[in-house]
Amino acid sequence: MKKTFLVKRNALLSSTGFSWGTIALAGAVVALFLRLVTPNFFWSVVTPVFRIADTLSAQSHALLSSFGDTAALALKNETLINENAALINENRALLQKATSVATLSSSAKEHGSASGILAGVVARPPVSSYDTFILAEGTNTGVALGMEAFGPGGVPIGVISSVLDDFSYITLFSAPGMVTHGWVGSSHIPLTIEGSGAGAMNASLSRSADIVVGDIVFGPGPGALAIGRIIRIDSDPLAPGVTLHIMSTLNLFSITWVLLRDTGATLLNELPKTGLNAP
Repeated sequence: MKKTFLVKRNALLSSTGFSWGTIALAGAVVALFLRLVTPNFFWSVVTPVFRIADTLSAQSHALLSSFGDTAALALKNETLINENAALINENRALLQKATSVATLSSSAKEHGSASGILAGVVARPPVSSYDTFILAEGTNTGVALGMEAFGPGGVPIGVISSVLDDFSYITLFSAPGMVTHGWVGSSHIPLTIEGSGAGAMNASLSRSADIVVGDIVFGPGPGALAIGRIIRIDSDPLAPGVTLHIMSTLNLFSITWVLLRDTGATLLNELPKTGLNAP
């Protein structure tokens, strides 16, 4: 039996491939002919295609750029949030300072003196020494040794015992070893007040003075200023005198601003012999 051999046809020379190739070649020749003969017609035909391509390219660029803009906006937004938080804290501090200035100034005017140096308390016990405040004002703003410190309501709380260029120290009247001369009761009976620490003071007085719990104790300053109140009286029947336990009228360790004034009172000699003293 005779074998039949089939000749493998070339796909490129097939009738189908040949027809498509012919059409493509003819199209290219026609396009080239039109480009050479009528260039304006050629450009008018292909211009919309180019415009569509440019539009797609611009939109793609805008889309890709939007991602970068979003990151930049997020970073800027975070920065603005941080700045806003800082401004809020600053406004709160300024509002607190304004309130303290108004309170301290009004109390100073009530006692016949509106002058003074406003100082912020930057450290108190246990950060500072026992019954000692550190203030954010010093010789650069006129603070001097011996100035008396007043809290809200014009309450005297202590004396400037040491001064640096930008800082100063208050030794409170309640500091252990601090001696202050004052008065007690409506009749202003003189007495010597000694600090016992943590805002507390004590004094000894004759039993015949007829002092009771709740009487006001006055300290040095322009006139007689309330420095504390008697909270307890210890009495020994065999002793001629009584011991007065005095607590400051203010919560000393919550004070944030004080007013410093030179009242003319000689207080430096009354500072305790130990701890932070004036030279």
